Amino acid sequence: MNRLGPDSTFAMVAGRNARPKRWFANWEERMDAEDFGSPIFVKRAAYIVQEIASLADAIDFLSDWPEDQRDLIHQTALQACYDAEDGHKQLSAAHHAFIDFARQVAILEDPISAMQWIAACKSGARRDRLGCS
Repeated sequence: MNRLGPDSTFAMVAGRNARPKRWFANWEERMDAEDFGSPIFVKRAAYIVQEIASLADAIDFLSDWPEDQRDLIHQTALQACYDAEDGHKQLSAAHHAFIDFARQVAILEDPISAMQWIAACKSGARRDRLGCS
């Protein structure tokens, strides 16, 4: 039985910006290495907030960003994430670059408000009035 996770071998990242993944001894090492210490919450739409909890989340989010809205701050954040993934930068540099990007494009959500909203949705309280899905 293979004890390694699905991404523990040399594989390509899906999407337009396909890049080789880094090698890790096991799945847990990869997850720990790429988790942000504190999640970032961003607005996807009027009532949709997305949690960016890891480097993979940040890369996916930035890769899905509309091409006509990509600029230098977007490119800088995405490159910082790739550099962290490749081990050339600290994970904290990617975390800060993503926060700077989210702040610049005005999608950064207050984490306390976002976590309260998520908790209220999970508890079932006022789901219809909160816009929970």
